[in-house]
Amino acid sequence: MMPDVQTLYAVTEATWPPARTEVLGPVTIREGRGGGKRVSAATAARPITPEELASAEAAMRALDQTPLFQLREGDGALDALLAAEGYDVVDPVNLYVVPVAALTVDRPPRVSTFAVWEPLEIMCEIWAEGGIGPARIAVMERVTGPKTGLFGRHKDQPAATGFAAIHDGVAMVHALEVQARHRRAGMGRLMMLQAALWAQSEGAEFLAVICTKSNQGANGLYSAMGFSHVGDYHYRQKE
Repeated sequence: MMPDVQTLYAVTEATWPPARTEVLGPVTIREGRGGGKRVSAATAARPITPEELASAEAAMRALDQTPLFQLREGDGALDALLAAEGYDVVDPVNLYVVPVAALTVDRPPRVSTFAVWEPLEIMCEIWAEGGIGPARIAVMERVTGPKTGLFGRHKDQPAATGFAAIHDGVAMVHALEVQARHRRAGMGRLMMLQAALWAQSEGAEFLAVICTKSNQGANGLYSAMGFSHVGDYHYRQKE
């Protein structure tokens, strides 16, 4: 059975984990340490009161983080409260999943893609060009389950990198970055094929990925590769 959106929320947390979490009533506070919204956003197990919101905001500010919530399926009441409190919508995303077996019938050309951990220096350089710095690499290092870096070459040159990790039989790809001069050459597809081959070798049944709704190219790629859209989430941030 294909993983549902709640399963993918759990996979996302396990394969891209915050540095620390704290539970305040119904709210989970995440300490991101500069690792981005996904590891810094609070979530709520149920609708919250204005008093609980104020407590959560104070906890986030104590971590030197801007008040930020991730809104998932079923969070309509919280979404409405945050809107009324002046929180703006930020970065709506899609969650996609595909059976690993659907992708492993194809293989990348020989010596074009690799699964490697620890990250090579050139991988860190490609990530840095895309704004993925040491704080996000630290997120990768925190993952405790099976994980790997992804490295791609195009015309005998370093061209792309990414990260994948597995939780509950689902491999999820994060931080996929293709250098600008190597885009529109099919590297995104080859990197996802490599991720699927690695996932298969680790016994995972499904491959998942998260993509901002505004990234038309990536959304089109995943749809063309047979990924199914299973849900979404968005953030609300208070400046």
